[in-house]
Amino acid sequence: MTVSLEVAEGVGTLRLDRPPMNALDIATQDRLKELAEEATRRDDVRAVVIYGGERVFAAGADIKEMQTMDHAGMVSRSRALQDSFTAVARIPKPVVAAVTGYALGGGCELALCADYRIAADNAKLGQPEILLGLIPGAGGTQRLARLIGPSRAKDLIFTGRQVRAEEALAIGLVDRVVPAAEVYEQAHAWAAGLAKGPAIALRAAKESVDTGLETDIDTGLAVERNWFAGLFATEDRERGMRSFVEEGPGKAVFR
Repeated sequence: MTVSLEVAEGVGTLRLDRPPMNALDIATQDRLKELAEEATRRDDVRAVVIYGGERVFAAGADIKEMQTMDHAGMVSRSRALQDSFTAVARIPKPVVAAVTGYALGGGCELALCADYRIAADNAKLGQPEILLGLIPGAGGTQRLARLIGPSRAKDLIFTGRQVRAEEALAIGLVDRVVPAAEVYEQAHAWAAGLAKGPAIALRAAKESVDTGLETDIDTGLAVERNWFAGLFATEDRERGMRSFVEEGPGKAVFR
């Protein structure tokens, strides 16, 4: 399979494995959606790492496959393409992208679906679709602008240029830059730490932030308010508050 899901310590690793560059062909897109939905369903998966291996995250779509498609074919396929990435973005658990090597085009768009991005110091990211006479089609025009702002997003999309890890960090495209050999280890550690947290509260936090970014503030506040009140019905809230009062902050053990 070109994508696998491996689970350890409450962390599910969505691993791309289509050498040499993890090109995201139709089969890989469909498998990614399938496994993202599985990670969503599984109770033993409490956080997720997206990883392409030690050398490359994903260098983009399979251009040779796309070249054979006409307008009618892409009209039919484009929704499924976006749906595969949206399935990753909507995993209701913390998701971190462990970015090594190239994350270009669809690879960059896949990293954008994560909540947090840890990049190797030799990573390069970008949206080079304009160089093919195209625009990003798997969410890049939307998620990139929401993450780094419209003018910076337009610069990357209009020029198709690649940015190195240091610039990506400076503009907010990635959140941490580490030595290449440590990318997966640090991403897994980030996810494993959150996997021990209160699962329903983490889901509430993610949904509240994401919904708020996509709607007006009054709607966002209503979502936050409903989740906040609803969490008072959970065992984790009871455990967390009792632990705080009896033992001090940060010592609660959640189920």
